[in-house]
Amino acid sequence: MKAKIFIILLFLVPLFIQAQDAKEIVKKANDLIMGKTSIGQNTMIVERPDWKREVSMKVWSKGTDFYMILITAPVREKGQVFLKRKNEMWNWMPSIGRMIKIPPSMMAQSWMGSDFTNDDLMKESSIVKDYNHKIIGTDTIEGYNCYKIELIPKPNAAVVWGKIIMWVSKKSYLELKVEFYDETGSLINRQFGQEIKRMGGRTLPTKLVMIPMDKEGHKTILIINDIQFNKPIPDRFFSLQNMKRIR
Repeated sequence: MKAKIFIILLFLVPLFIQAQDAKEIVKKANDLIMGKTSIGQNTMIVERPDWKREVSMKVWSKGTDFYMILITAPVREKGQVFLKRKNEMWNWMPSIGRMIKIPPSMMAQSWMGSDFTNDDLMKESSIVKDYNHKIIGTDTIEGYNCYKIELIPKPNAAVVWGKIIMWVSKKSYLELKVEFYDETGSLINRQFGQEIKRMGGRTLPTKLVMIPMDKEGHKTILIINDIQFNKPIPDRFFSLQNMKRIR
């Protein structure tokens, strides 16, 4: 009997270690681009077959509970603010003087006409907490040796995607490629992390390119122009009242 138990444990332990390793790899990749807190300035470029538009923004984050985006350009959207506070997401639109609560049903919708979803930009779901992780292979992306990790949603997790596959470099934990699948297993979006640079005291991808698979000529590029990590930000900064005051 003891021998049987020992054999079972020998079989299960490597699986447990791999699951732990996969989750830890995803956590380190996520922590690299988020930090305990972050303050940054980004540019988003939405490209379509016959037009292109550019949006500038300031971004603040604290852990996985708090996230705020202030649109600084173009003039038409300037002053608009998006806030994620724990399980709630809000949008302040100064042009019409309205505060709008964004329901969970809209997390899969396009964010400001881009190829990113509300969930992608506001980090509503946690890729660490809401998914089970498994290393399914290794690969080389842009010369980097990478872990290939499959993320499957946990039962009852409020997430947008039916499956995510992520390529994370073995060295430095750079998130270099991500594939997003719907609940039927169809590939919807593919994201690439590019232009690896030293910024904010750490090395990270400073350009994210999101490409929808079913829309030829569509692409959204998110460029990190500047970022600072781990500077104190009080929880009260991420409030509905501050959304109307922030500049």
